[in-house]
Amino acid sequence: MLKASSSSSIALRSASGHLRTFATAVDPPVRRYGGLKDQDRIFTNAYCRHDHGLKGAKSRGDWHRTKDILLKGDSWIIQQIKDSGLRGRGGAGFPSGLKWSFMNKPNWQEDKRPRYLVVNADEGEPGTCKDREILRGDPHKLVEGCLVAGRGMNANAAYIYIRGEFVQEANHLNQAIAEAYKDGLLGPNACGSGYSFDVYVHRGAGAYICGEETALIESIEGKQGKPRLKPPFPADVGLFGCPTTVANVETVAVAPTICRRGAPWFAGFGRARNQGTKLFCISGHVNNPCVVEEEMSIPLRELIEKHCGGVRGGWDNLLGIIPGGCSVPVLPIKDCETVLMDYDSLKDAQSGLGTGAVIVMDKSTDIIAAIARFSSFYKHESCGQCTPCREGTTWMMNMMDRMVEGRGHRREIDMLLELTKQVEGRTICALGDAAAWPIQGLMRHFRPEVEARIDAFRSKHGNVAFGGRLASEVDDTLAVPDNLGVRLPVDAPGTV
Repeated sequence: MLKASSSSSIALRSASGHLRTFATAVDPPVRRYGGLKDQDRIFTNAYCRHDHGLKGAKSRGDWHRTKDILLKGDSWIIQQIKDSGLRGRGGAGFPSGLKWSFMNKPNWQEDKRPRYLVVNADEGEPGTCKDREILRGDPHKLVEGCLVAGRGMNANAAYIYIRGEFVQEANHLNQAIAEAYKDGLLGPNACGSGYSFDVYVHRGAGAYICGEETALIESIEGKQGKPRLKPPFPADVGLFGCPTTVANVETVAVAPTICRRGAPWFAGFGRARNQGTKLFCISGHVNNPCVVEEEMSIPLRELIEKHCGGVRGGWDNLLGIIPGGCSVPVLPIKDCETVLMDYDSLKDAQSGLGTGAVIVMDKSTDIIAAIARFSSFYKHESCGQCTPCREGTTWMMNMMDRMVEGRGHRREIDMLLELTKQVEGRTICALGDAAAWPIQGLMRHFRPEVEARIDAFRSKHGNVAFGGRLASEVDDTLAVPDNLGVRLPVDAPGTV
C-alpha cells in the first residue's frame, strides 16, 4: 500500500513553470517587475530640478558616512559590488565586481606603478542621454563613486573623460570636484580615511570612437583615438602604461549607494543575472520623452506607457522600437508586447539592452531611411584602422542609401547581409558589430518593406544594374560586369 506523502515530497510543475505541490490551491503569483518606488531611486535630481552642488547633494544622502565605506577596505567594497549583481551600464553588461577585481591580483602591492580609474563619460551614441543627466544633476554621485570605486581597486586617481560637447555638464562636474576638494572629501586623506585620491577631468573632442575604452585611453595620452589590440588588457597595461579600469558613469555612480544600503537591497530588483535599477532614456514617437530610473526587467510596453504616456497615436500605431541605442537591432511590435528590459530577455529577442536608450518609431517612420541614417553615422565615426570596418561601413552606407530609394535588386539584400557578416566580429573594437546589427535587424523583421520598395522602383524605372545604375545609364554593349544586372528581367513579387 502506498504511504501518504507530505505536500513537499510530491510536486507538479504548473503551466506557468512554477513548482506546485498537491497542497497548493493556486499557482504562486508571477513576479512582476517595474514600479520602482521613489525611496528606492538612486538618482533623485533628474533634469537638475534641485541644487546640484555639495549642499544639495548632502541633503539627498550623498557623502553620508563615506569614510566608513573607505575604511572597510578594498575586498569588502569589491565583494559588495559582486554580491549586488551590478553589470556594466555602458552597453557590454560585464559583471562590474569581477572587472574591478582584476587590478587586485595577488601581490599587487609589489607593483610600484600608479593605478588609475578612468570613467567613460563620452556619451555620443544617438538616442543615449542618461549619463548626461547624471553629470548635470547628480555630479557628486559620480565624484563619490570615483572615490569608492577607486578604493575598491586601490587606484591613486580617476580621470573622467567627458564628451567635448557637454559644456554645462563639464562645468557642473568641475564645480563638484572643487567643492569636494575644499571640503576634504578628495585629495590627501580623503574623507579623513587616510586614503589619498585625486580626480581629474579630461575633455573629449567629438570622436565617437573614443567611447571605446582603449581609444579613450589613447586620447587621454594625447594620441589619436584609435582602439588598441588586446591583450594586453587595460588592467595590466592601461593609461600611461599603468594598471587601469575603465567604467561607465552610471556604473561608478551607483557604487556608494550599493555599499551604504547593502548588496542584497540592490540585488532584490530585477531578475537573476539582471539585478538592480537602471536609467532608461526614451525618445522618439512617445507623448512624453524622458529619462527615468526604473527596475531592471520591467516590461518594455509598461516602461513606455507608464513613464512616457504611451506611443503617439496609441500602441497599435507602433512600428518598432530600438531598445538599447542605435547599435542594437530593432524590434517589431509583436516582440515589444512581451519583452523585458534586461540583458537576457532582449538577447533572446535577438536585440540588446545596450545603453538603455529606447527609440520608439510609429507607423509614420520610414524604417529603411532610419537605419540608413545609422549606417551614415557609423561610416562617419569609423576611425579607419581596421579594413573590414573602414571599407565595410562605406559599402553598407552606400547600399542602404540605395535601399531607401529602392534602387537595386532583391538579391542585393542578401549581398548586404553577407557584407554585414564580413564586418561583424572582424575588427579590433565593437564599432563594426554596431554598424552591422541595425541592418541585420531591419532585414530580419522588415525585409518585405525593403523588397516592396525595390519592386516599386523597378516597375517605374525599369531594369537596374547591380550598384544602382539604371539601364538607360549603362551601355548595354559593355561586357559583364559593367552591365551586370541590366539584362535581368524586372523583378516580379516573390522573385529575385
